[in-house]
Amino acid sequence: MSPIRRHFLLGLVAAAALPRIASAQAGTRTLRHGLGETTLPTNPRRVAVYDIAALDILDALGVEQIVGIAGNTFPEHLAKYRDRRHPRLGTLFEPDYEALAAARPDLILVGGRSAAKYNEVSRIAPTIGMHAGNADYLDRVIANTTLLGDVFAREERAAALAGRLRQSVAALRGVTAGRGRGLIVLTTGTRMSAYGPGSRFGMIHTDLGVPAAVPDLSVSLHGQSIGSEFIQQANPDWLFVVDRDAAIGRGGAARRALDNPLVRQTAAWREDRVLFLDPLNWYLAPGGIQSTQLMVGEVGRAYGVG
Repeated sequence: MSPIRRHFLLGLVAAAALPRIASAQAGTRTLRHGLGETTLPTNPRRVAVYDIAALDILDALGVEQIVGIAGNTFPEHLAKYRDRRHPRLGTLFEPDYEALAAARPDLILVGGRSAAKYNEVSRIAPTIGMHAGNADYLDRVIANTTLLGDVFAREERAAALAGRLRQSVAALRGVTAGRGRGLIVLTTGTRMSAYGPGSRFGMIHTDLGVPAAVPDLSVSLHGQSIGSEFIQQANPDWLFVVDRDAAIGRGGAARRALDNPLVRQTAAWREDRVLFLDPLNWYLAPGGIQSTQLMVGEVGRAYGVG
């Protein structure tokens, strides 16, 4: 869609949608969220979702007022949303503004990949942005769950989910510190990047308590580019692997990339402590209350917890 057409469409939608929303919802409230402050209906009835983590939380809370979602790839616990009966409203990066307007939402949720479109979609309907961040991952997940529990009057359910997650994390932290150092590696074909504390996968260190084999890795979205020699020299006791290709439906070659003479010298490889993490949860859908519970459980099983 051209910028001129998009601007024209958004102007029409904004003019048409605001009276409809005001008349459909007698009560409103103002709520602070990850991207600012929004006045929204006290009882949202038509929700458009542009964030997989938000969809995960809504699903866990039992919210059924979803009128459209973004994207086509979902982790197994959200497999029901792969069905085309759930209207698609564009991608996580680029909303389909015409489809979004036609869905007549009274609330839009964005976050992560879609946060950059907050201002544009806000002109169609009240919009909430999920809290973002890497260093405080667990707190962010719980804050977003609490936020949506408040919006949809499911506070008790949100509190129960948060309590269960905190218990699982505490149980795992009780054993990880004394079980050796870990290194997190993302593979893309034959290329590899390492991630440490404060990174997009750093919750393994900061929240789950696994000591970092290399604590001073640069913190960036794409990690620090490395090779097999780096892994061999770091000599981690645990190697946590995220296969990006598998996450985006391009097969996956992480095992082949790592199965070489240098990596085989590490304690992690010798002791069979190379954990190939679920790529959909770790790469595509982190931040959800269900995906995070599954992520914690995955690491926990490797440590004999749970």
